[in-house]
Amino acid sequence: MQINLLSDKTRAAFRAMFKDYYAEMDCDEETDHLLDEYVLADCDAGLLNIAVAEEENPCGFVIYQIDSIENEWCLREGLGTVRELYVVPGKRGRGSGSALMDYAEDELKKGGTPRVYVLPSEGSQAFFISRGYEEADEYCEDTDSNFFYKNL
Repeated sequence: MQINLLSDKTRAAFRAMFKDYYAEMDCDEETDHLLDEYVLADCDAGLLNIAVAEEENPCGFVIYQIDSIENEWCLREGLGTVRELYVVPGKRGRGSGSALMDYAEDELKKGGTPRVYVLPSEGSQAFFISRGYEEADEYCEDTDSNFFYKNL
């Protein structure tokens, strides 16, 4: 498996995977608007990073950033966050999610952040705990989740 930052070559596949991801999450937000106005715009502006995993074809992605007041999504200034993680259904359970997390955490560490947080969706908490994240007694109303932290 190869993991690389989003490129012109993987942009269309990322868009398709993001739409599938949002459909799985039962999010009713219009994804083209969300992608164009926020996710890809913030990526193009250097406010967040998107990495795409490929095994012959794109099979997953991770969206990560170091929180900064310049970014609309800044919950813990100076900390790293993995905002979104997705692996296509046929590739799950084979280490792709862990590989994407390793990539994002390594890049965040290189960027100088000492700590990372995630806001896991229901049912994904065990995955993050298995990767060394610890649940905090801090709640995020926007995502209906507690914060989970990991020191890098």
